[in-house]
Amino acid sequence: MRLFISLLLVISALSAGAQFNRYFENATLRFDYFHSGSVEAEYVVPDEMIREGSWAGPRKNLIDPFDYGAFKIMVYDSITGKLIYTRGFSSLFIEYQATEQALTECGNFQESILMPFPKRTVKLEYYSRGKEMVWTRQFETFINPVKDEIRIKPGAGYVTEDILYSGKPKKKLDLVFLPEGYTAAEMDKFRTDCNRFTDFLFQTEPFGEYRKKINIRAVMAPSEESGTDIPTDSVFKNTLLGAGFNTLNTERYLMATDFKIVRDVASAVPYDQIVIMVNSPQYGGGGIYNFYAISTVDNIYSGFVFTHEFGHSFAGLGDEYSDSGSAAGILYLENAEPWEPNITTLADFESKWKDMLPEGTPVPTPATEEFKGKLGVFEGAGYQAKGAYKPYLDCSMNMIRFNNFCPVCQRAMRGMISFYGR
Repeated sequence: MRLFISLLLVISALSAGAQFNRYFENATLRFDYFHSGSVEAEYVVPDEMIREGSWAGPRKNLIDPFDYGAFKIMVYDSITGKLIYTRGFSSLFIEYQATEQALTECGNFQESILMPFPKRTVKLEYYSRGKEMVWTRQFETFINPVKDEIRIKPGAGYVTEDILYSGKPKKKLDLVFLPEGYTAAEMDKFRTDCNRFTDFLFQTEPFGEYRKKINIRAVMAPSEESGTDIPTDSVFKNTLLGAGFNTLNTERYLMATDFKIVRDVASAVPYDQIVIMVNSPQYGGGGIYNFYAISTVDNIYSGFVFTHEFGHSFAGLGDEYSDSGSAAGILYLENAEPWEPNITTLADFESKWKDMLPEGTPVPTPATEEFKGKLGVFEGAGYQAKGAYKPYLDCSMNMIRFNNFCPVCQRAMRGMISFYGR
C-alpha cells in the first residue's frame, strides 16, 4: 500500500510539472495596475507588465485551494479555455474602503500581481468580493507574451544574502526581508536584525518544525536616511520604500504605499512572501494577505508585531479584536461567511473550525473562566463586537502575546506552509 501511495505522489508531481511546463516559462510576469474607487465604486486600470526572474512559486499548486482574500485573479489558456492559474490576495484598497474618507472621496493605490510567465496568449480575469462574499469580475484582458509590450526588468543591482537556505525555490516557502530606513552604514545592523527576526519566526509555533521547508533571503538595499516617517510627530525621512506611520489616518498603522518600489526591490531574489523591516523603535506595523508584512525592529514588542502581521500576510488570518477604526459600518454581514479562516459569522461554520471543537462546547461560547484557554466560538472579532466570532480568547491575533497562536490559526499556517513547501 505504501509503495502504491508513493507511486501516486510521484505521478501527481510529474503531472503537475508537465502542466506548468506546458503553459509557462520559468520566469515571472508582473502585472502592475492602479486600484481606485470609494465605498460604492471600484476601478482597475492597467499600468504596465514586467518580465522578472525565475518563478519562485509552487509549480504543483497552480490553482489556489484556499479562496482567501478580497480579490483574486484567474488565468485561462486562450486556446483551450482551461483554467491554468489562480491566486487570492488583498490590498490597501480594501482597507481604504472601510475608512471615513472613502465615503466621500475616491482613493487611488498602486498594486501588482505575479503569475508564471505564459508561453502563449492567456486571458486574465480580475475579481473582487464585497461584504456579501460574492465574487464580481472587475476587469479582464488578454496577454500575448510575444506581441504585448512587456518590459524586461534588469537586475535590481542590490547585494543579496541567504539568511536561511533549505532548497530550490519551487519546492520551498521563500521569504524576502527588505530593509526600510537603514543607511549604507547600517547594513550590518540590518543583517543582525534579519537573523533576529528569523529567530522570532522559528520561536513561533508552528514555524519551528518547518525550518527545512523555508528559505529566507535579504536584499541589502540602503536608504538615504535612517528611520521612517512619523507624521504625527512631524518626522519625515528620505527612505527607499517610503514607508510611514499614520497610514489611512491610523496612528500606529505603518505601511509602504509605493508598492511598485517594493516589488522592484523584492525582485532581486526569488520570493513568495515579502517582509519589510523598518529601522525604528516605534511600535507599529501592518500586514495584508499576499501583499506584505511590515514591522519596526527595535520595539520591545517587535517579535509579536512581526509574527502577528505575518499571520495576516501569509495565512490570511483576520484580527480577532472587536474595537474598530472603521467608519464604514459593519464589515461582516450575518448571512455571509468571512473568508478569513479564524473568523466566522456562523453563516457557514461547517467550513471553519467546527470539526476542531471539543464535544459539548456551546456555540456561541460564553467568555467565562470555564472556557479560557479552550477552543470555542467567542463573540467579538473582525473589528466588531457583535455578529462575528473568534476561536480563542487570548490568541496572538487578539492580544499582545508572542508565540500564542491558537490551534485554528496554527492549522491555517500549516496548510499554507504545505502549499508552498514540499
